[in-house]
Amino acid sequence: MHEHADMLILGGTILTMDDQGTIIHHGGIAVRHGELLYVGTEEEARRRFQAPETLRADSCLLIPGLINAHTHAPMTVYRGLADDLPLDVWLKEYIWPAEGRTVNPHMVYWGTLLAADEMIRAGTTLFVDMYFFEDDIGRAASDAGMRALLGEALVEFPSPNAKTPAEGLAYVRASLERWAGHPLVRPILQPHSTYACSPDLLVRSKALADEFGVPWLIHCCETRQEIEDVRRQTGKPPVALLDSLGILDSHVIFAHGVHLTEEEIALLAERGVSIVHCPESNMKLASGVAPVPRLLQAGVNVAFGTDGAASNNDLSLWGDMRTAAMLHKVASGDPTVLPARQVFWMATRGAAKAFGLDDRLGSLEAGKRADVVMIDLCRPNLIPMYEPYSHLVYALHPSDVRTVIIEGRLVMRDWEILTFDEEEVFCKIGEMAEELGRQWGRDTDWRKAMGQ
Repeated sequence: MHEHADMLILGGTILTMDDQGTIIHHGGIAVRHGELLYVGTEEEARRRFQAPETLRADSCLLIPGLINAHTHAPMTVYRGLADDLPLDVWLKEYIWPAEGRTVNPHMVYWGTLLAADEMIRAGTTLFVDMYFFEDDIGRAASDAGMRALLGEALVEFPSPNAKTPAEGLAYVRASLERWAGHPLVRPILQPHSTYACSPDLLVRSKALADEFGVPWLIHCCETRQEIEDVRRQTGKPPVALLDSLGILDSHVIFAHGVHLTEEEIALLAERGVSIVHCPESNMKLASGVAPVPRLLQAGVNVAFGTDGAASNNDLSLWGDMRTAAMLHKVASGDPTVLPARQVFWMATRGAAKAFGLDDRLGSLEAGKRADVVMIDLCRPNLIPMYEPYSHLVYALHPSDVRTVIIEGRLVMRDWEILTFDEEEVFCKIGEMAEELGRQWGRDTDWRKAMGQ
């Protein structure tokens, strides 16, 4: 007697990312109600299950979905608007003025759909977003069939979505209630930084996070200038300030964590704080090299984020993984640091752990949610394959991602997006870019650029 499943995935090699590092050749996966019902061999899957839909994964590598642990999805609209600038100049003279003119629910919805398109095509199944009008970002993520942790950017000054910090907190509270129980979308707390938030706002936002039992993420120690500014404003550097406010615990995540002392690293390890490493953004803005090998050695959990498309300038975690593996080898002079398997663990299990999701996501194991990415190995850059982790970190291109399943639903099959109209997204973004380009004196006739 066969057990019922909604979908069977048969053939290929399964990189489970379980605690034992199990790799299953000639694999089989059964999915039911968005859950991984079985992960094992094709032979056993065929014997035990029947399903109305079967996907062949021959000559493919099956991996858990990647988790982009820090980004600003709607900023795809500003990709390439301002490059080769220090963070302070980039933000204050270009990005913030552009956002002041253009950020609204329409912009964030379509900008997020473009981001979702790029991320799905690169095998990302969950993104952690900090921006404005996050409910509209959640709506776009849900329409795309993607997972998202939404973080309305809380700041002390008026934002596009809130005139006061109290309004921002009220918006987040309403979002937490509105999205409760959604299978893909969940709001969390994301105050922007210790330089853009008062101690009172930091404390109140953490209290709200604790009330709802959700993570709390903040930009922290990204640049030396930030640290000096916060020290001047408050009398303490960012880490000491947050610790003095009683905020640091295992539900806290720092985006960046570039400039940390040995004492601060030890404190973060003791408190259970996680770090999201954004190497390409940090390099492009010359923010510095985060001490990732020392963080890992001290026991600090580290994940990966792309940051936004305005500072990276793409949303592919494959680039950040490869960059990180090589950057820390050359920075330390030690070619053994950040081996490929550890890097891939950070983009899956490490990210899931950072946000309290390790029991649901990050590996292909029975009982976890069915987020599965199929990599086509019949590509010139992936032949031959002696070691799958090596290929994933050092050789893979986003275009090698063939099929993506999120919560048991096919969102991309054989390179075709199934959940929304890509052409409509491109047209909406093109219209926005033309208007923004006119304001900045740039030629952004996207139709002409594409030969249309």
